[in-house]
Amino acid sequence: MKNYFKPAVFFFSLWPIYIITYQLFYNQLGPEPVDRIINHFGEWTLIFILLTLSMTPLKKITSSLEWIKFRRMLGLFAFFYASIHMLSYVGLDYRFDFEPLIDDVLKKKFIFIGFSAWLLLIPLAITSSDKMVRILKKNWKKLHRLIYLISIFGVLHFIWLSKTIFFKPLIFLIILIVLLLFRINFRKFNLS
Repeated sequence: MKNYFKPAVFFFSLWPIYIITYQLFYNQLGPEPVDRIINHFGEWTLIFILLTLSMTPLKKITSSLEWIKFRRMLGLFAFFYASIHMLSYVGLDYRFDFEPLIDDVLKKKFIFIGFSAWLLLIPLAITSSDKMVRILKKNWKKLHRLIYLISIFGVLHFIWLSKTIFFKPLIFLIILIVLLLFRINFRKFNLS
């Protein structure tokens, strides 16, 4: 893929910001604007986590290493949107009142697992540079396998949050299962 694809991917990765800015500017956030903003960035976090996970399967399917060039950028966008999601929740919903927030993190499983997923994303974002890859060597790959756990936590967070509407979370779950199945080496299990 040509060099201009990376800037194009970066530009399109900002799409969630364009959407919410447009809706904010034209007063189209609906009757619950805070929930709209929080949920918008939460869904886009999951989309970017799944996009990040899809780079390796695409590499296998197409026999092209070009896909891997986008993995780091997409992963950092996942962290970026997860952070906006979390900060929107803490700032807009709780107005940075940490006492009830901590109480909810400890008592509500969907908040606890979502917050845990965000915390696990922090070391991945910090160690995403080439320099950190060189410093951590083999441990870098082990650390970045946390993305599998984070993706499971993210989908569970969405499922547990959706008390009545399960269609969207189940779509994310199915996509995640397919992407995780690509990581299984079935030849290891061949008993013949």
